[in-house]
Amino acid sequence: MTTALPLFPLNSVLFPGLVLPLNIFEARYRALMRDLLALPEDAPRRFGVVAIRDGREVAPTALGLPESAPPPGTDPTAGFGKDPLASFYTVGCVADASTIRERSTGSIGPAESPEEEAAMADPRMSTTGYEVLATGTSRFRLLSVDVSGPYLTGEVEELPEEEGDGAGALASGVLRAFRAYQKRLASARERTIAAGQEQELPDDPSVVSYLVAAATVLDTPAKQRLLQAPDTATRLADELKILRRETSVIGKLPSLPAPELTRGPTSPN
Repeated sequence: MTTALPLFPLNSVLFPGLVLPLNIFEARYRALMRDLLALPEDAPRRFGVVAIRDGREVAPTALGLPESAPPPGTDPTAGFGKDPLASFYTVGCVADASTIRERSTGSIGPAESPEEEAAMADPRMSTTGYEVLATGTSRFRLLSVDVSGPYLTGEVEELPEEEGDGAGALASGVLRAFRAYQKRLASARERTIAAGQEQELPDDPSVVSYLVAAATVLDTPAKQRLLQAPDTATRLADELKILRRETSVIGKLPSLPAPELTRGPTSPN
């Protein structure tokens, strides 16, 4: 069975159970938040987060164009090309917004990219924005994208979480490897983890698999592969290999990996 779900593309991967804070300033996503706020109070305010495979999280601005030019962010496909489905990874995560709070775009805080800074400086963008706090709930497969509305909508089918063989034993191994990884990471950052500071980790294999996937320093394609693993056991087995490899690599490198450098366009400047 398929259903329609508003889409929110990001240059990152959301996992079930993880919290997602958002600052909304683009017209297309403001329209989405207004529609979610219009739902009955007891209705879930759901939207689908998909990682961007090829494109830009923020729409290119229209600064310097005639005043008749459309305000930046009004085109639902801006930054994603004529076929958004080809620009997104096709496995995403449903987000349920627990908080949607209106704010003036002038007080939303520092811009996180040059495009966002330019868009926020455009007087045509001086309107209400939103602070959103959402939580990932379940995975879905994106089948098609509708571009006819003010924001993108996807036809999606829910992906059940199968446990797979040996998930419990794998989860125990992953937790041990993750603690070793945390200690090596802290050491590389010239910090120490005191006994009382160690994070309490869950026992449920699927929760472990998603928490570790979110907390490990990896680029977007690697995190996406973990999200779309066919079952929990497969995800945990992949994480065990990744954690052992990363722990070994961090011990030999003079600096930490910086996967965020792969999330934006490069510049010759």
